Amino acid sequence: MNKIMTLLIVAVLVSAVHGVGADVQTIGKDELKQRLGTAELVILDVRRESDWESSELKIKGAVRADPSDVQTWSQNLSRDKLYVLYCA
Repeated sequence: MNKIMTLLIVAVLVSAVHGVGADVQTIGKDELKQRLGTAELVILDVRRESDWESSELKIKGAVRADPSDVQTWSQNLSRDKLYVLYCA
């Protein structure tokens, strides 16, 4: 579980460092940890396909979303869910 939490924390920090837009919120590790396993949380793995396929570290239940096709899959996101994107 520590590796998974580390990946999620890194993803949150990376998004903060790279300048998250005004309408995108960040989530801290404690809040994320509390929400793991809830129906409202969707974890999106946005690694490139080759990185994703070669990785042994994958978050159970995460959905892979192609980072080069954000405009397509982002249109299907529900406003009733909390999405956490990670890339490691």
